[in-house]
Amino acid sequence: MTGVQELAYVVYQVGDLADWEHFGVTLLGMQLGERTADGFTLRTDEKAHRWIVTEGPADDLVVSGYQVASGEALDALAGRLTAAGVPVTEGGAELAAARRVERLVQVTDPMGNPIELVTGLADAATPFRSDALLGSFVTGTGGAGHQVLLSKGVERAEYLAFYEGLLGFRISDLIVEELAPGVHADLIFLHCNPRHHSVAFGDMPHPKRTHHFMVEVTDIRDVGRAHDRCMDAGQPFEMTLGMHPNDHMFSFYVRTPSGFSVEYGWGGLLIDDATWQVTTLDRLHSWGHRPPELVHELLGRAPRTNHLPGSEH
Repeated sequence: MTGVQELAYVVYQVGDLADWEHFGVTLLGMQLGERTADGFTLRTDEKAHRWIVTEGPADDLVVSGYQVASGEALDALAGRLTAAGVPVTEGGAELAAARRVERLVQVTDPMGNPIELVTGLADAATPFRSDALLGSFVTGTGGAGHQVLLSKGVERAEYLAFYEGLLGFRISDLIVEELAPGVHADLIFLHCNPRHHSVAFGDMPHPKRTHHFMVEVTDIRDVGRAHDRCMDAGQPFEMTLGMHPNDHMFSFYVRTPSGFSVEYGWGGLLIDDATWQVTTLDRLHSWGHRPPELVHELLGRAPRTNHLPGSEH
């Protein structure tokens, strides 16, 4: 079945553009793309943009852009959505130009998240350059990264009928962990290319549409350097360094100025659909990924000394 190929870009509406520019460029190591009438864009590779940041009250994800292989594939996908009763709207030339794509159509997922299905995301006029990175961001066939969205009480069968049945995503795996007696984290991870997942869904208390967006780097040292930059800047962390058991991502989670998080990682697993088997895991983290408050408490318990044992001799 012809479906989406990658998560091409995301659009965020934010309350403080200056904080966001500092966060994206200085702390995360992205490149400022261009300034727009209502914000700016951020680059992580040769593409014109991967993040579009606009000014507004939502402080949240407002659009996910997924790329399709061709105009013919987009027509087929739009036809399949229409036949299933999903309203499809042609985006028009002005919006396509603003998004730097050849063409786009607009749909809405069962949770109410706006989606743009696009073809031909343009390259930028200049090579990608980051003053902060030793390596580069991992994009290419894996797209911009991955995002975890909130299911907002919508039944899994309903949103899978949309994402798997219509858009063509495949299930990677599930994680169901008992966080406390009778309290479970229940997430499902979906892929549309070799990246372990481009989107995942969880039903958990969270005020935003999105829990986090993940960017991946090619050099493990860049995870540590970004971790230090965020810590030195006093940027709030959601989780400290750790690793996931399903996609093997070594990462940390830092809060954006809008309150949702960015996962900054290295070493993500790639999926071969010919051999991949869907499994259900029982934990979200192989190790680490602890809340900073807990780390602060644990480190505070350690005895403090001004000398090493035996140094008095």
